Amino acid sequence: MPSSAIEINLGIDAQDREEIVAGLSRLLADTYTLYLKTHNFHWNVTGPMFQTLHLMFEGQYTELALAVDLIAERIRSLGFPAPGTYSDYARLTSIPETIGVPKAEEMIRLLVEGQEAVVRTARSIFAVVDKANDEPTADLLTQRMQVHEKSAWMLRSLLE
Repeated sequence: MPSSAIEINLGIDAQDREEIVAGLSRLLADTYTLYLKTHNFHWNVTGPMFQTLHLMFEGQYTELALAVDLIAERIRSLGFPAPGTYSDYARLTSIPETIGVPKAEEMIRLLVEGQEAVVRTARSIFAVVDKANDEPTADLLTQRMQVHEKSAWMLRSLLE
């Protein structure tokens, strides 16, 4: 349900907006979950690659923290409330929680999986976004996919 009784007329019908927001809510949950995982790994990484990984993870979680705001604001622009609780994110995310503190190489693998999961979630929204001619959301999705594909590639490069 839209958050306001004021009619919203953006040129996107209410059903399409609702479907786009459902996808963006999953994207927000994945992005926040990956942010938390990356920040956790930043704090807890050890080993010979400590300095490299500590700095890389910091750059990635900082970028993710900014991204959650962009995604949430797009949801709000479409007239819906943005999910914002751990229970919402646990229900909506496709990224599993990591229990314990894995070794550095496993952290890298898990973050590659998380980056790729965010790309898949963003890509899954495109059909309805294209159908609705929602260019601002398409632009946001394209930007997010570029960032996550590049981050996944950089992380994968550390495993070779």
